Amino acid sequence: MALPEYWYLAIAFLFTGYFVLEGFDYGVGMLMPILGRRSYPDSDERRRVLLNTIGPVWDGNEVWLITAGAAMFAAFPVWYAEVFSGFYLLLLALLVGLITRVCAIEWRGKINDPRWRAWADVGIGLGSWIPAFGLGVLFSNVVRGVDIDAQGSMTSDLWDLLNPYGLLGGITLLGAFMLHGAIFVALKSDGDVRVDARRFAALIWLPVTVVGGVFAVWTQLAHGKPWTWAMVALAAVGLVLAGLLIRADRELAAFGSTCLAIVAVAALLFGSLFPNVLNATDPERAITIAAASSSHYTLVVMSWCLVVLMPLVLIYQAWTYWVFRQRISTAHIPPSIGLRPRA
Repeated sequence: MALPEYWYLAIAFLFTGYFVLEGFDYGVGMLMPILGRRSYPDSDERRRVLLNTIGPVWDGNEVWLITAGAAMFAAFPVWYAEVFSGFYLLLLALLVGLITRVCAIEWRGKINDPRWRAWADVGIGLGSWIPAFGLGVLFSNVVRGVDIDAQGSMTSDLWDLLNPYGLLGGITLLGAFMLHGAIFVALKSDGDVRVDARRFAALIWLPVTVVGGVFAVWTQLAHGKPWTWAMVALAAVGLVLAGLLIRADRELAAFGSTCLAIVAVAALLFGSLFPNVLNATDPERAITIAAASSSHYTLVVMSWCLVVLMPLVLIYQAWTYWVFRQRISTAHIPPSIGLRPRA
């Protein structure tokens, strides 16, 4: 394999890490109005428990997306240009969602006012649902193929991207993240929040598995390679085990199973796409790895940076998760110390 192929694998690894790590962050955000619904007398404490399960790690998890985008820009500038211009409106919606989510999480506790926190919770929810669905639509269409003209520019518009396969991909990723997040909450919380998260994960497990199975088989039959059948099987095993394990109150093993399923689906998508970086409805116009890559010298310099810096990043993140490994419950939530609202 040449350097461009290695960098394709590196970018696939970065996006896969983002799906696994940021996936449960999105899931927690989606679950705020469900596990912390207003009918509970301790609704605000429950929502603060949910936020505190991801509080020490969510912003670090987002670095995986930034790094993946930067790697695309440096290693495959043609791929980066086509995706960020052709999928402009979809990526704009995704970016607005991410910005809204960041502001809502950071500012939620700054003012001690129920209405302020309620609007912040809306921002957290929208900032979780929109990117999760949008990423599924985006990657599904990258694999499915878009309209590319003779000059190599993408001509598909937003409505073209909202095709049945793209929509199914969005729903699949959204459901997978919600299940992933529910199991993570069960793993990281205690008391009533833990019980409710475990119960909700068991409730949504079957529909998520069915939708994910349909998407994986469709992807394999339409775009897959012979070896990617193994990824379909791994995703199925991961989801089935997650359902069995969460019912047996084995949250850590269940969380590992959803991680396996997400990794398998990402491998299915990137494996089906290879050796292209962007498929086209006319196969002759697909953009290949070789055609999209930077110069050999650029890839060599980037490779040395990756070899030196990536282990440090992985060690630091692993240490962060270890330090903040303890469970939390509503009993650990102190009174709010935000500013009082103006009269």
